[in-house]
Amino acid sequence: MTQDSKLILIKELVDTAEDNLRTAKKMLTELVGKDAKSEFAKKAEVLTSQDGVKDEEGQKVVEGVFDGEKMVDNKDNSFPIPANYASKSKLVPGDTLKLTIKEDGSFLYKQIGPVDRKKIIGILTYEDGQYKVVAGGKAYKVLLASVTYHKAEIGDQITLIVPEKEDSKYGAIENVIPKDITDVDTTGEF
Repeated sequence: MTQDSKLILIKELVDTAEDNLRTAKKMLTELVGKDAKSEFAKKAEVLTSQDGVKDEEGQKVVEGVFDGEKMVDNKDNSFPIPANYASKSKLVPGDTLKLTIKEDGSFLYKQIGPVDRKKIIGILTYEDGQYKVVAGGKAYKVLLASVTYHKAEIGDQITLIVPEKEDSKYGAIENVIPKDITDVDTTGEF
């Protein structure tokens, strides 16, 4: 096969792949709709005006819902939350936040509506490159910043805060239970 014929074949394969991708995207859009939003973006719809952005004294204000790592607004836009803020504020998925974007471009977050919470006790583990707390037969992801802030170690008993009513992949570390306290039940809630 000559170099020219290889180039022609490669171009045909690329064109076919592009056509297949367009067809697959069209079918996917038909199945889920153009406005398919994450569960957190749907929750954020009740928080803000239709465009999602308010002006307050020359500053942009966006409201959204914490998803465990970032804030999601009503348009499914993601805004990074500093991990140390999320850890120290003990944010859990479902918490509502207000982001003020200052004139100099800096972000200022404020928690405006905590979701109902419950506390559970579990054991800190590390798997698949992620710290997790295993409690009640489920593994909850936790932020690395929270693990380091609390000086937690793998195997430590952890008091974890999770949403009370909704299932969550994430939790917030409240405390590390000292190792010399051995009579704490790790199978259930407080």
